[in-house]
Amino acid sequence: MNTETSSPSTSTVNFWLWVFPVTYLIHVAEEYWGGEGYPAYILKLRGVHMSTTRFLVAQGVGVVLVTIGVILARRFNFPQMMLIILGSIVLVNGITHTVTALSIMSYGPGLWSSIFIWMPLGLFTLVRFRNAVSRKRYWIAIAIGVGVNGVVFILTMRGGRVV
Repeated sequence: MNTETSSPSTSTVNFWLWVFPVTYLIHVAEEYWGGEGYPAYILKLRGVHMSTTRFLVAQGVGVVLVTIGVILARRFNFPQMMLIILGSIVLVNGITHTVTALSIMSYGPGLWSSIFIWMPLGLFTLVRFRNAVSRKRYWIAIAIGVGVNGVVFILTMRGGRVV
């Protein structure tokens, strides 16, 4: 079992941690302004009713949670694991946008930021920080990232409603 870890500098880790909230804002902006906007797109594609207000509130909560996650990761000393979690989240989200667009052969809001920002960022992060944590923590972090996408998918299919 590989337990060797390689620690990137604190400034490198901090830089990459803060890239995620910034790119999240870019992705949300494209989902909001791209095409007919994500709420109209998800209604047409899946029959899911989500108001623009609910979409923006949900995305605002997402940005706040990512930012809190970054702060907590720095405070409680698990920044590399948080990077792998965030890398997994954005990679899977980007793949989902891309596969959906290919399956319907049409643009979907968030596609360009997924292809040109999130998929490369996620892949780079998973490769770059692979040896920063143990193998077990690496796969746990990936599982958490995939799980977060599952929860977001379920909430999205409910029109953003929690209850």
